[in-house]
Amino acid sequence: MPDAATAGGLAARVAHMHPMMFWLAVLAAAGLAAGGFYAAFRFLRRARIMEDTPTSKVRSAAQGYVELSGLGELMPGEPVVAPLTGSHCTWYRYEVDERRERRDADGHTRTDWHTVDKGVSDNLFLLVDDTGSCIVDPEGASVTPSANDTWYGHSRQPLSGPSPSSSGLLASGRYRYHEQRMLPADPLYAIGEFKTVGGAGDLGDAAEEVKALLASWKKDAARMRRLDKDGDGKIDVQEWEAARKAARAQVLKARSERAAQAGTSLMTKPADRSLPYLLSVLPQDGLAHRFRWFSRGGIALFFIAGAIAIWMLGVRVLH
Repeated sequence: MPDAATAGGLAARVAHMHPMMFWLAVLAAAGLAAGGFYAAFRFLRRARIMEDTPTSKVRSAAQGYVELSGLGELMPGEPVVAPLTGSHCTWYRYEVDERRERRDADGHTRTDWHTVDKGVSDNLFLLVDDTGSCIVDPEGASVTPSANDTWYGHSRQPLSGPSPSSSGLLASGRYRYHEQRMLPADPLYAIGEFKTVGGAGDLGDAAEEVKALLASWKKDAARMRRLDKDGDGKIDVQEWEAARKAARAQVLKARSERAAQAGTSLMTKPADRSLPYLLSVLPQDGLAHRFRWFSRGGIALFFIAGAIAIWMLGVRVLH
């Protein structure tokens, strides 16, 4: 805690600040307080949703918002390759920053980092448990990876991956590289929208299929002539009822064939934006514990930044 002299000195500085600088400082503190408050409840809500959602197996998972746990694996075909390290992975995010120097209004030289390249993987990969596999679409997910590397070099594209000499405390270079990765065979926790495409899980509404089929028949002149059994150029009630029965029979047969086929399980970002989409190498309890700590940090930031804003306003008013 600052002593009385230090506190008095700070109060005097605040009291004599330029009005614009004062209000910018107050707004910054208030903004931090608001951000801390929002983050606290956002992370707490995530933790509670995770803890309240039971873990399912791929084979028996219901359609909708579910939680899965297994291993991450590459899909057949071309591997996913991280751009900076060249590592095979299931997911990556990278950023390249360049060190630039500039002179401020007082003539002092300042160094800033400017992002010159960045990207995130949108390649599909698999979550595999002991009952089957599910295709994971990582687009829109909040990802907790297993590898998180930062290192430095002298070219925009790194000549090598991270090493003790390029990533230690004394490492330097014109360029800074940052890459996060999830790797094949990493543990994978996922919570998001689960659906089965094809097979019995994707049958849809039979009545809507019958309606759509009849609508297509109406546009087919040859079909309508065949439906006109008495040849009077019009489809009467009995003929239309017969057409409905034929359409329903055709739809039921097609649905039966689709149901017999194995469906493809897919996990994506929920349509309901209030529900989090999370992919993590940490298990559910570890990730929920981390979110609860983030929530506590948000609450602490709310009280500290809020107290600073109120104190500054009080100093100005009492001065």
